[in-house]
Amino acid sequence: MKAAVYYENGPPSVLQYEDVPDPELFDDGILVENKVISIEGGDTLNRLRGDLAANPHIVGYQSAGVVQQVGKNVSGFAPGDEVVCINFHGSHAEKRLTLPQTAWKIPAGMDMKLASAVPIPFGTADDCLFEFGRLKSGETALIQAGASAVGIAAIQLAKRAGATVLATASSQEKLDKLTALGLDHGINYVEQDLVEEAKRLTDGRGVDVVVDPVGGPTLQQSIYALGYRGRVSTVGDAGREFIKFDLSTLREGNRSITGVFQGAEIFTDRMYTLVAGHLEAVAKGDLQVVIDSEYALKDAAAAHAHIESRKAFGRVLLIP
Repeated sequence: MKAAVYYENGPPSVLQYEDVPDPELFDDGILVENKVISIEGGDTLNRLRGDLAANPHIVGYQSAGVVQQVGKNVSGFAPGDEVVCINFHGSHAEKRLTLPQTAWKIPAGMDMKLASAVPIPFGTADDCLFEFGRLKSGETALIQAGASAVGIAAIQLAKRAGATVLATASSQEKLDKLTALGLDHGINYVEQDLVEEAKRLTDGRGVDVVVDPVGGPTLQQSIYALGYRGRVSTVGDAGREFIKFDLSTLREGNRSITGVFQGAEIFTDRMYTLVAGHLEAVAKGDLQVVIDSEYALKDAAAAHAHIESRKAFGRVLLIP
């Protein structure tokens, strides 16, 4: 099969399009022929500095396709089923392996491209807001990197829950697009002071919950934007910077911060049911997936570079 592989960590240019052996099915596994690959933020971070499971390594969490074979211990799935699936690596290829606990049948009639971009962004956003952020109706949520896939999901979920929704983006054009998805107030972090705007928009109180997929220096700003008993959910580190922050800034106002990693919850019944519900909601049109662009699998390096340019609005897809 063909795959986008790399032999060492580095920039997008390390990705090469090569022939590699097909994955070997195991008794508890599902072999999927990929039709659409959703490039997750974690894919670019893993390419940059993550562990290599093999050499060459095939990066990638999430994809959608058609079941080719199932292991003898697998029930509930059969060849020909259309599924969206997750694994800790292996998506950037024509075929990949997954487990029944991390594969969801795509609702009848649903566009596979939309399904390919649901489990990680919507599952992550939901956990950041509700499981760990404890967001309630009537509260205010601030979504950092609002134009990212997690950001777009979080805006919609927070609005649907009855929250007032603030979000950041690097341009007014992006903020205007987010308004149609439920954004109440946009903050252009290039031109405006994030903390000052968050305080102004909440009449000086600060926000109740922040979803922060950026990390780095932005994380400290997220903390400063909190009101009394405010909560930050930090996830992803898209900013690619690791810094020390002042823990004492949490004590003022009894604030809290929680690290969120969907992978730690991925094998729970709770997460499986949560993702299945989001797939149904997107299929019905109650929630929206935004696709920025599509690239051929052979152009994975260009697709990764586009994501890292921060010009994308929504999810970037690869087509084998």
